[in-house]
Amino acid sequence: MAHIDYYFTPVSPYVYLAGMRLEAVAREAGATVTYKPVDAAQLFARTGGLPLAQRHDSRKAYRLQELRRQSIKLGLPINLQPMFWPVNPAPASYAIIAAQMAGGGDIGALAHGLTRACWAEQRDISDDEVIGAVMQAAGFDPAIAQKGMLAAAETYAVNLEEAVGRGVFGVPFYVVGTECFWGQDHIDDLAAHLAGRL
Repeated sequence: MAHIDYYFTPVSPYVYLAGMRLEAVAREAGATVTYKPVDAAQLFARTGGLPLAQRHDSRKAYRLQELRRQSIKLGLPINLQPMFWPVNPAPASYAIIAAQMAGGGDIGALAHGLTRACWAEQRDISDDEVIGAVMQAAGFDPAIAQKGMLAAAETYAVNLEEAVGRGVFGVPFYVVGTECFWGQDHIDDLAAHLAGRL
């Protein structure tokens, strides 16, 4: 059975635009998925990327055009300047990690629900109440986030080290063995690989 390691952050608009296509691809291929939230700012710093504020104006302008176009193409509404962004990704990331450890809900729905809350619903995903509501909607006990916080924080740090070691340099990033796929626009390539066509 194929396995996908999924490196992402819930504060990325591109992770939001990935929607739940990863989950559909995994179901179709009979593959399992491990969700691995990472600190994208640290990942960029350690792999040669620049945070948005330090990018050239032409790159910033293109990013906004691309987000708008992809949003229309994918049918996912987006606020290009969310009310609560940038925001600390750690609380939402810890909640995803703790929920995955606990099991019992839909981890894909949780991950997407948090990105949607940020990019489409003008909600603060560093807020415990927002996180709890999204967890509950995905079938998880919101108390899991607090109970599993210490272990989740440790895993969050491990995820970053692992990501750097495996050649991950952006988000969303999908790894199957040694094959790497970067960006929501490469999910079709991931599917083709899992089907043996790439």
